[in-house]
Amino acid sequence: MPPAILWYRRDLRVHDLPALAAALSDGADAGVVPVFCFDDALLHGRFASARRTWFLLQTLQALDARWHELGGRVWWRRGNPAQELADVVRLTGATAVHASEDFSAFARARDERVARQLSDVGAELTLHPGVAISSDLGALRTKAGKPHIVFTPFSKVWGAQERRELVKTPTQLHTPPGKRGALPSLEDLGFDPADAAVEDPPQAGEVAGVAAAKSWSQQGLAEYEERRSDLAAVTSRLSAHLHYGSVSPLLVERMTLDQPGPGSQTYRSELAWRDFYLQVLLQFPYVARQEFQEKYRALSWEDDPEALERWKAGQTGYPVVDAAMRELAATGFMHNRARMIVASFLTKDLHLNWREGERWFMQQLLDGDLASNNGGWQWTASTGTDPAPYFRRMFNPTLQQQKFDTSGRYVRRWCPELAQVPAKRLAEPWKMSPAEQRQAGCIIGTDYPEPMVDHAEERRHAVERYQAVSA
Repeated sequence: MPPAILWYRRDLRVHDLPALAAALSDGADAGVVPVFCFDDALLHGRFASARRTWFLLQTLQALDARWHELGGRVWWRRGNPAQELADVVRLTGATAVHASEDFSAFARARDERVARQLSDVGAELTLHPGVAISSDLGALRTKAGKPHIVFTPFSKVWGAQERRELVKTPTQLHTPPGKRGALPSLEDLGFDPADAAVEDPPQAGEVAGVAAAKSWSQQGLAEYEERRSDLAAVTSRLSAHLHYGSVSPLLVERMTLDQPGPGSQTYRSELAWRDFYLQVLLQFPYVARQEFQEKYRALSWEDDPEALERWKAGQTGYPVVDAAMRELAATGFMHNRARMIVASFLTKDLHLNWREGERWFMQQLLDGDLASNNGGWQWTASTGTDPAPYFRRMFNPTLQQQKFDTSGRYVRRWCPELAQVPAKRLAEPWKMSPAEQRQAGCIIGTDYPEPMVDHAEERRHAVERYQAVSA
């Protein structure tokens, strides 16, 4: 019996991996060849990111170390996955290739091409659950048999759907000898390491991901319900691990449900959002490039490169917006509440296309995920699946700061020029008197920018824009 092939994509672990279990069964006598293929169509596509690629490489290095501990090694390839996997089949004589199902139109078209080419060389591609918590996102339908486009009813059906059993972690792995290649560097892949730099990056890989999930479930969930929107609070920081699959999402859900209290159910709801947006991408693949709501495809967007650059740089004059954008630039991470605030500011105060924000986030975020990022941006831009009226998603940045950074810790951390501004002025520092500015060591217009827009005025303008295409 020849070895089986495990094609890794965004399921970079050995625990709870149905594709690995199937490959172990098919390759019981000769072993399993785990293959990761660096695809330039993804690496240098419209959402190229040095940061995300760096974290991917760190995760892959940890994955190879995990295989080595258990007796195997990962094979590295770069190029067209269909051609590269067919070459591995020829080298090994494998007839079975296993992988975890992915959901974007790009991924599904790629898998169809791979399946056809593998068939030509006598091998079969089989896809398995493992990327989502649900084992069958396509089966989650309304009573009328239609795909879900509203989160709340989706979450009820999703929560009631029967889960597969967790797959046991193998205690031993075997990879037959062969030309496994070498793990490339960031430079080898065409990226500048300077573009990947982040402060205090999370440790990558399966061991770190599982440990972080355990720590969060045992220590973080208790306060999650109360503090989840506090911008200065510590959240799970599992998103990058979930994106690359270094921790099983089903395992995270199981750990979450094992904990009592309201925080557990609230966090499970956040996990449901991840599956919801994967399901939207599966059922409505056009959302990756178009507004879900057809009427909003006619929205007029302003073209203002200078305003866009000020938003990216955290120089808008609105402290909570600037703090969030600076956190993103420094760490490759942003609190979910902050993501909504800055997205609303870009689309409803600056009237800039949500795609600009989507692209910037995908470039900067370590956890940049097509489904979740696109879904979040369309949610805030009011162009997506959720039917809430557009005027309910026009966040006042001043009020958001006062409500979700009551201590001022978040803003003072990322906007140090505001460190001595009195608490009563921190959300609106431009209202300080000249004397207050001197005392705080922060001259508005010199040390910290004046507000680039008036929120109340821009809100009225946004209403007019949306009303023009809503009639």
